[in-house]
Amino acid sequence: FMDGIDWMTVAEIVPITGALVALGALGAMTQDGVAAALALGGAMLGFAYFNRPTAKLFLGDVGSLPIGLLVGWLLVLLAGRGHLAAALLLPLYYLADATLTLIRRLSRGERIWQAHRTHYYQRATDRGFSVTQIVARVFAVNVCLAGLALITVVEASRVTNAAALALGAALVAWLLASLTRRRDG
Repeated sequence: FMDGIDWMTVAEIVPITGALVALGALGAMTQDGVAAALALGGAMLGFAYFNRPTAKLFLGDVGSLPIGLLVGWLLVLLAGRGHLAAALLLPLYYLADATLTLIRRLSRGERIWQAHRTHYYQRATDRGFSVTQIVARVFAVNVCLAGLALITVVEASRVTNAAALALGAALVAWLLASLTRRRDG
């Protein structure tokens, strides 16, 4: 999972795990998945105090990779129970940012295995956004994506799934575009 600025992982994990717990209450997740989501969400809330700007504690690859694997497993569980749209919506911002960043780096001939600071949220700091402004936007979009994921389970249909995915994609596109603009003032 992406952990390039303070609170970024918190802004990622808290909405996702909160949604997974809520989806568990609706019967869309296994009990083991709900327990894992609760534990991870609680750990992130505890970590948030130490990772707030300016952070005193960082995850780095050692912390963010296992978190990403655990969330990946939880999303596979959700998709395996017939809720693919919800499983795609929850990490949609991160999938978009990471995929587009990877494609951009590959097209430039960069060594993709080397450290970089070219994710949309990282480049936004160079454009004048504060860490808090970036993380607040990412968190808000993730909460909206979580809401859309819940809707796809409560009102399960192909039309609902397609509409929620389209709305989620538009929301993520708006966020990525907003992070590419220079911040005035």
